[in-house]
Amino acid sequence: MTDLLNPVERTALLTAALRAAETRRDDRLYSDPYAADLAGESGPGLLEEVRTATFPPGRSRTLPSTPDYNAIRTRFFDDHLQECAAPAEMTQIVLAPAGMDSRAYRMDWPDHVRYFEVDRPAVLAHKAERLGDARPRVRHRTVAADLTGRDWEFMLRDAGYDPSLPSTWLLEGLLYYVPEADAHRILERVADLMAPGSRIVADLVNAAALTLPHMHDLLEVFAGWGCPWLFGSDEPEALFARHGFEVVAAQPGEPGADFGRWPDPVPPRTVADVRRVFFVHGTRS
Repeated sequence: MTDLLNPVERTALLTAALRAAETRRDDRLYSDPYAADLAGESGPGLLEEVRTATFPPGRSRTLPSTPDYNAIRTRFFDDHLQECAAPAEMTQIVLAPAGMDSRAYRMDWPDHVRYFEVDRPAVLAHKAERLGDARPRVRHRTVAADLTGRDWEFMLRDAGYDPSLPSTWLLEGLLYYVPEADAHRILERVADLMAPGSRIVADLVNAAALTLPHMHDLLEVFAGWGCPWLFGSDEPEALFARHGFEVVAAQPGEPGADFGRWPDPVPPRTVADVRRVFFVHGTRS
């Protein structure tokens, strides 16, 4: 089944391998008992390539620590999704794309929540095979669709999603893999499906992260896999505001996005030519 995944889809196996590695740590920020099975045999190999680029033998690390970043990102999004889901009026959670995410299976959710996972057919098929008899802890639907393709909105509605009701959307590990025009189209289409007051959570790199010389080794890994990073923004608040969202952007290492794990300084946003990652969260205006 892994052979049916294209290069971008295979990055979900890397994320699962990172989560499996985090789960084995004594100081883990979360526990994902499904991650190792979801990563399969390919995920650890992808992770080893990233580790070799990040922690080169014989010289200092100059790249961001992917294991620490992924641990912080997962915990940050875990906490925000649980916070968003708590009010009784928040009845819909949408993961787009879902990848090898197991939050529907490893976390408890309020009874009023309906939980939708959107991703390409090959990803959802691989995931279902690897999960086997596992059952979600929430009313759960999958939507086999490409977010850059046509008509996925209708498929989501057919699965029971109601655009007139409040919803929370997580766009995790998506925007930097698509061209800028596609990033804008995705945000526009998502916004059109969200009632005012709905919530959004996402991650994004800045433009410099795509070009800085010291990022070369990591970018080469992803480009070599056939899934280069294509889009970044230095003004995430303005990017999301353009599509009707009021958001805040936090960087790993800042208060609320650290959890005692980010190993590097966080330069002020006014400092140019610095690689940055943003955790974006806010509401539909």
